[in-house]
Amino acid sequence: MRRCDGVNRRALLRAGALAGWGLIPALLRGRAMAGQSRPRAKSCILLWLDGGPSHLETFDVKPDAPREVRGPFASIATAAPGLRVSELLPATARIADRITVIRSMTSPLGEHGLANEYLLTGYKPSPALTYPSYGAVLSNDRAAAHELPANIAIPSASAPMGAGFLNARHRPFNTGGDPADADFRVEDLDFYPGVDGERMDRRREFVAQLDRLQARVESQASSADLDPVLEQAYQLVTSPSAKRAFHLQEETEAVRAQYGPRTLGQSCLLARRLVERGVPFVTVFNPGWDTHDNLVVRLKEGYAGARVGVGLIPTFDQAFAALVTDLDERGLLDETLVIAMGEFGRTPKLNSGGGRDHWPRVFSMALAGAGIPGGQVVGASDRTGESPAERPITPADLARTIYVLLGIDPDSELHTPDGRPVRINQGGEAIQELLG
Repeated sequence: MRRCDGVNRRALLRAGALAGWGLIPALLRGRAMAGQSRPRAKSCILLWLDGGPSHLETFDVKPDAPREVRGPFASIATAAPGLRVSELLPATARIADRITVIRSMTSPLGEHGLANEYLLTGYKPSPALTYPSYGAVLSNDRAAAHELPANIAIPSASAPMGAGFLNARHRPFNTGGDPADADFRVEDLDFYPGVDGERMDRRREFVAQLDRLQARVESQASSADLDPVLEQAYQLVTSPSAKRAFHLQEETEAVRAQYGPRTLGQSCLLARRLVERGVPFVTVFNPGWDTHDNLVVRLKEGYAGARVGVGLIPTFDQAFAALVTDLDERGLLDETLVIAMGEFGRTPKLNSGGGRDHWPRVFSMALAGAGIPGGQVVGASDRTGESPAERPITPADLARTIYVLLGIDPDSELHTPDGRPVRINQGGEAIQELLG
C-alpha cells in the first residue's frame, strides 16, 4: 500500500536482528521516572489511520450539503443522541455512547510527513530538533511490564513515531509480520538458528565481560549502566511469558471473529493482549487512507483480488468497535486510552478522480476510555466541512490532553543529548470535555 508521497508499507518495517549474536534489535529499552502524578490511564492504544482519513466519509457526514461535498455515503443515527456517523460505521454507531468524537481538529500542515510529526508529537516540525512521539515520551516516563517493551508498534512504525531527541531505547519495537496470518510470528523473537539457551547464556556473559573491561578502561560505572538494551533483549528472547503475549492462537475463535479476519482487526486484538499485560503504549499502524481517487472502492468495497474484499471504513468499523467493547467487558477501558486518528482530513469537494485530496484545516478523530465521557461530540465544522465552526482544537491541545490522561505532567521537561531542556508540551490547552 503506497501513499502519494511514495512511502510504502515495506519501507516502514525496520530490519532485522543483531544477527551475529542471535538477539533482537536494539530498540527495546525502557526506564521509569518517579514522581509523576497518578495516571487516569495506565496504557494507550493508538490506531493510526495513515494517509489522512476523510472526515466527510466517517465522523462528520454532511447530508444536507451539495452532492459534490457530501459524497456517496449516507449518515446513520448512533447510540449517542444527536450524533450521526457514516452508514459504513454501523458497529461504531452501536457503541457511540462509549466514545467521544472531535470534529474540529485543525492544523496548517497538509503534507504527510510534516502533518504526521505534528499529530504524533504535538509539536510543529522544526529543522533544529526532532521531537519524541507520544509512545517515546511514555516509554521514557515509565518502565515496561516485566520483559515486554514499553512502546510497541503493530506491525511497524513510521519515522515520526520514533524517539526524536530521546535515547533510541524509546523507539517502538516493531512486531513485523501480519497478525491476520495463520502462522503469524513476531520477527526476531526466537533464538537465532543454531543458538540455544545455553549458547545465549555464554554470549551474554561474554558481552558482560567486554562491558566490564570497557568500564574499567573508561572508568565508567557498571555494565548495566552501559547497555540496558542487551539485558532487555536477552530477557525478551528467553522469556516464555513475554512470547506468549504475542500468541493470538490462545484467543478463542469467537473473540478473534469479533475483531474480524483482516490485519487491522487482529492487530487490535494483539494490542488488547499487550495492554492487558501492562505494556504502556501500543500503536496499530493502518495504511492506505490517502484516497485521492476511487473513494468508493477504497473506502467501502476494497479492491478485487484482495484476500478479503472489504474497504477501509468497514474494516476499521469492526476493529475499533470490537476493541472498545472487548476492553470494556474486561474492565480495562477505564485504564486504557484508545485513540483513532490520522494526520489530516480530506477536501470538502470530490475531485475529478472520484476522491478527495489533503485537507488539514478541519478534520475528525475518535477517542474512548481513560474515563473520557462517552456519547459526546467536541467542536464542529462548518456546513461543508471546510473549516472549524466552533471550538478549534490543535494537535498541541490534543497532546496536552493525552499526557494529562496518561499521568504525565505536560509542563515538565525532557532534555536533549546536549542537556537542553524542552517542555513536554508547549502552547497546548487541555480539552476539558475529555477530562470530565
